[in-house]
Amino acid sequence: MRPAAFSNPSLEADAPSLIFRSKTELSSRPERTRISYFALLATTTRAALRRESRMDFINATTLHRKSGGAQWRNLLFLSGSHADLKPGEETYNGFVLIPRFMVLVCGTAALGSMFLMRTIFQPDAPHAVDFVLLNSPTPQKYLIETMGGGVAILDYNNDGLPDLFFVNGGRIISGPPERFARSEPKYWNRLYRQNRDGAFTDVTKAAGLSNAGDGNYGMGVAVADYDNDGYPDIFVTSYGKNILYHNNQDGTFTDVTEKAGVAGGGWSASAGFFDYDNDGRLDLFVTRYMEWNTRLSKVCNGDYRTYCPPEVFPATTNLLYHNNGDGTFTDVSTTSGIGRLKARSLGVAFNDYDGDGYTDIFVSNDGMQEFLFHNNGNGTFTERALEAGVGFSDDGSPYAGMGIDFRDYDNDGRPDLIVTNLAKQVYAVYHNDGNGSFSYQSLETGIGNLTAASSGWGVRFEDFDNDGRKDLLVAQGHVMDNVDQIDPSKHYRELPLLAMNRGPRFERADTGVTTPVAGRGLAIGDLNNDGSTDAVITVLGGSPIILLNHAGGAHWLTVSLRGTRSNRDGAGAILKLNGQTQYAGTAGSYLSASDKRVHFGLGSATSGTLEIDWPSGTRQVLKDVKVDRFMEVTEPTKP
Repeated sequence: MRPAAFSNPSLEADAPSLIFRSKTELSSRPERTRISYFALLATTTRAALRRESRMDFINATTLHRKSGGAQWRNLLFLSGSHADLKPGEETYNGFVLIPRFMVLVCGTAALGSMFLMRTIFQPDAPHAVDFVLLNSPTPQKYLIETMGGGVAILDYNNDGLPDLFFVNGGRIISGPPERFARSEPKYWNRLYRQNRDGAFTDVTKAAGLSNAGDGNYGMGVAVADYDNDGYPDIFVTSYGKNILYHNNQDGTFTDVTEKAGVAGGGWSASAGFFDYDNDGRLDLFVTRYMEWNTRLSKVCNGDYRTYCPPEVFPATTNLLYHNNGDGTFTDVSTTSGIGRLKARSLGVAFNDYDGDGYTDIFVSNDGMQEFLFHNNGNGTFTERALEAGVGFSDDGSPYAGMGIDFRDYDNDGRPDLIVTNLAKQVYAVYHNDGNGSFSYQSLETGIGNLTAASSGWGVRFEDFDNDGRKDLLVAQGHVMDNVDQIDPSKHYRELPLLAMNRGPRFERADTGVTTPVAGRGLAIGDLNNDGSTDAVITVLGGSPIILLNHAGGAHWLTVSLRGTRSNRDGAGAILKLNGQTQYAGTAGSYLSASDKRVHFGLGSATSGTLEIDWPSGTRQVLKDVKVDRFMEVTEPTKP
């Protein structure tokens, strides 16, 4: 296959053979020719990388000579590492050089697909999942058009088969009042029930979920059993008002928003349930993006007509609701300290970053400092992003914070952070160093090189090959639908990113997706109950991508929690197994909610000791736990 970046016809035919030449063959060439070939390889590879958003970035350094013979050192840098020759070696051996740069050629148009890693996922189109995310873009460039797309994986009828819920957008109708045609069936949110044969049935209308409200342009979804009755409930965020649907346990839902007092208002984005005061009842956090409406909307960038950047519009406050235990919530945004800070917030994720037994909150903010709300254990929070080292990038710059995950990617027992953002910013990775502080590790993990040319939204650290290390999956695509015309190095539509955790670095792998999309929401879960974690990605203006995991081979364990003293879902519990740590909960990513079951990949291990720290403070230890199964663990009724 001819490298796509070669532009000199006289060299194109011969250059690919360089990759496979033996040391003897290459040594027979004149020294100047050898240098030219490697310089050409470096130059053309860099050119290809600039053109292909899926590729890593490379720097080339100068070739130099040392006394005593020809020795070329540091010909290419890849992700901060370099190729060295042994002392006295006269030439680069093609068979040595290329494996060192396997990740370079993997999946790129420049050098072909011969080195591609095995595919983890197989994109699938389950029968009857005919949802299309209709964002209805307009020439007026209303910002809400490009920001939506939540998805949830949940088992709403408790039949053991994960189901799917999608949040739709709407069509903007000139107001006032603002209307979004949500009564038209094509703009409904959609619930799909999974059948025993793996197909899905649209049960939206029968379930009572067809009325999203004509004044609501859909954004995100949160899922949890907020009233501890054993059935998952659904909370939908919107530009407009939010809706809480109570699960009636008979396949239907009832809109209880008014009774619960959680309608909010303005532009809500992500949401999540968690128990911040460990009282056994799930509370609710809602991010809000900005003070905006269609009358105040603007078009930016002159003749190109683009969506305006967030700083054009005023910031707003986030919402925290305390669960009263009687089906109602109290807005404690101000008294808790959450509502005292204004921002342009999009994502939210939870974990106990300092191990004090209380769940903390990380909020991604667009174009300004990120928020890390430390739980003080008394119903209040203190914002500590700056002192913890997670407020900005490594050079002190703000970035377009969008999606979040808050999980332990390196198995040291402490939850780390990743925040997705726009192309040329690189996704921010913060390693939890203990003692309440984090260090910026985007480059050290390799994730910076993998994402510098990409824009990310939904994100998840999860073990997709069951080897015991959490990998990375990201839904990608730029915010501006005409960015390719403005800057050819950026792309509105991109392939999802799958990066395998090779400890301590991540390496790009193939998702099986071949057509770039405008990805937004991302949820993960084991859709077909085969022990491998699957994923669903929403696509603006298109059908969702359903990635079925066919990795197989390694051992695994999936745990369902049943709280007694803690909340029924066990949300906020910390589980440890064979050196791995997982946080129980459905929130995180971007606008989305994942399968509540907790998954462990176990590699070759056939048993292990499972430790569970419940939110109530109870610690439970289960020894000699067998693997390759789904198990339910009930919290002890006594400490």
